Amino acid sequence: MAAGMAGSAILKVAADVRARVAGGHRICDLTMGDFDPRYFPIPALLREGIEAALEDGQTNYPAGVGMPVLREAIRAFSRDGLGVDYPIESVLVMSGARPALYGAYRTLVDPGERVVFSVPSWQNSYYCQLVGAEAVVVPCEASTGFLPTRAMLEPVVRGARLLVLNSPSNPTGTMFDSESLGAICDLVLEENARRGMNERPLYVLYDQVYWMLTLGATPHVTPVALRPAMAPYTVSVDAVSKSFAATGLRVGWVLGPSDVVRSMGDFLGHVGAWAPKAEQVATAALLGARGAIAEYHRTMKDGLRARLQVLHRGMMAMRERGLPVDATAPAGAMYLSARFALPVGDNEAIRTYLLREADFAAVPFQAFGVTEDSGWFRLSVGATSVADIEAALPKLATAIDRASQSLTSAVENA
Repeated sequence: MAAGMAGSAILKVAADVRARVAGGHRICDLTMGDFDPRYFPIPALLREGIEAALEDGQTNYPAGVGMPVLREAIRAFSRDGLGVDYPIESVLVMSGARPALYGAYRTLVDPGERVVFSVPSWQNSYYCQLVGAEAVVVPCEASTGFLPTRAMLEPVVRGARLLVLNSPSNPTGTMFDSESLGAICDLVLEENARRGMNERPLYVLYDQVYWMLTLGATPHVTPVALRPAMAPYTVSVDAVSKSFAATGLRVGWVLGPSDVVRSMGDFLGHVGAWAPKAEQVATAALLGARGAIAEYHRTMKDGLRARLQVLHRGMMAMRERGLPVDATAPAGAMYLSARFALPVGDNEAIRTYLLREADFAAVPFQAFGVTEDSGWFRLSVGATSVADIEAALPKLATAIDRASQSLTSAVENA
């Protein structure tokens, strides 16, 4: 299994960027789904809480399922913010969202069972490989915001074990609305009602780590809040990583059926995927400070929105000039989906061209499970500034125009 595991395509792109920077180039780097602390520091309350917890000696093993004070804080925070009310037995804390996702796969899915997920999406093919699952891939296009619909899922959920959903989405920055997610929940409930006594249920793994970073008019929605009957079949994943720019602090959690959560805790306890104790104490205090969170998110979302809007307006201006680009409107998270239909080859060739000719670094959708060369890329704005984006756009437009003119000249000469 390990020998057959492919490395991260995003890290390969990052290595190319580092080589370009080492050569003296100033790169507009939109590759990593991370935050530069210069632009997006963690909340002061979180930093001060960690420092105080360390001073207090909170450096030994935490409880394997998470410290009670944090689990209770997560319960209250989810009840007030998401409209879902879980008992403490349904809350499990671990070191970030990645162990939560892997733990859900490993707990729910046996080798050979079918896992349904859409593409573009983050890491699902790798998790299927890790647990020996059969990956059932549902390709999505811009017309649906790169998100699956009930109609798209209906032919493939029969007999499946797990349906993986993500909103706001990595890599696209798009979101489910209540109508579309509600229809998918109805499909899951109908499928589980159809199954016999000897058939295991279809579960939903709902990745919502960006839910606090909604940027437009569409509110975040969850399966259990929309359809309470989904509670026995839904495992939701959350973390401080994205919503508080705390990707390196490694505090994540799941909400789900108590029997599933108990099994996940047993498994992850043997893995040792515990969040550090000081970070847990500080996160508990942060989640209880609703006013501080609201103020922090006002600033954070203003920063993300400004970057995404500048980027989106720049893409739309290029399109109005007749250049072969497109982009989705920013909705949530830190991502913009952009299309570069350049006549230089496949997506990898486009990526290389933009880096070489425009010092513009982006990640093709192939890194997120897409197979066709559609020209779509993820642009991530958490580690750059508005000024850097504004400076990069004219250079990007020139490179795109040059590639387009080369094709026009070739056609005319032919």
